[in-house]
Amino acid sequence: MTQARSRTVPPADPAYTPGPEELAALDDWFRRYDAYAAAGDVAGTASLAVFPLNTVTDDSSGEGSARQLDREEYLRVMGGALGAPGDLTMTSTRTPYLLTPSLAVVFTEAEFTVDGQSQRVRYADVLVRTGGEWRFQTMIQGGWGDQAG
Repeated sequence: MTQARSRTVPPADPAYTPGPEELAALDDWFRRYDAYAAAGDVAGTASLAVFPLNTVTDDSSGEGSARQLDREEYLRVMGGALGAPGDLTMTSTRTPYLLTPSLAVVFTEAEFTVDGQSQRVRYADVLVRTGGEWRFQTMIQGGWGDQAG
């Protein structure tokens, strides 16, 4: 018979509250990412990431998946998603949850309008602060599982 073992895990600090400077740094990071994305600058968005990058999604049948992308694969996959800049506008509401001063989960509700066609989306990003800079490490958004690559 196997006996279950337990181990003590240090508790996270649920009382951690980021200061205005930390929140401003995240806002600045997203402004840079959004500017790169709107310009179709996939390499620019890649400069804000930590690789390998995790992607989590599902497909039209409801099957979830997760995979890791190296920089080269990210450039290929996101090049197809961002494509050339068009008549793109985006409005978004972001809700950051800082778990610690260097770990954040950010939930976004956004509306993209490309060449007159609008779409509402909800997604989440996991960011890590490394080398004094925020970098995204995980992208979570439904509906990408049917995309090639």
